[in-house]
Amino acid sequence: MTATAVRVGRGEPARTAPWPLAFALLGAAARIAAGVLWLNEGILKYRAGFGSADILLVAQSAAGNSRVPFFFRPLGALMQAAPGLFGIAIPALEAGLGVLLVLGLGRVLTVIVALGSIATLMLYWSSDQLIAQYPAMVLLSALVLALPLSGRVGIAWWWERRRARTPRAE
Repeated sequence: MTATAVRVGRGEPARTAPWPLAFALLGAAARIAAGVLWLNEGILKYRAGFGSADILLVAQSAAGNSRVPFFFRPLGALMQAAPGLFGIAIPALEAGLGVLLVLGLGRVLTVIVALGSIATLMLYWSSDQLIAQYPAMVLLSALVLALPLSGRVGIAWWWERRRARTPRAE
């Protein structure tokens, strides 16, 4: 990880500014926390036997709910048409988001996953499915987006450092 050099004064050597590392670590902590919460959601659904009956319950409750916005209706209809698929896909999506956020696979992929996290949570909210940790998960995902080095401290960083130390045979 590169740090920013700061000139202290005339004739004095440049010092490394600590804020890039601090922001990267704060972002990595937010990323990992959001990932753990997503993993918890996905694993909880797998262990509870989440499936088509749960999807139908959500779709039917959203269909008759005045708090659910108009744009959710096509997805609700799709959920009613293929509840088995959604019963498998939703826990897999949640567990996948969790794994990708915990690993930290670089800046670009981390931004994409954090956006997917927020989009998924907004979809849950729009279907009037709100639990206590969803607002915290949105804030953590937004923090990951706000701190661009959030995905740098993770597997991608470890892999980059490992490759830099290993001599290449040519």
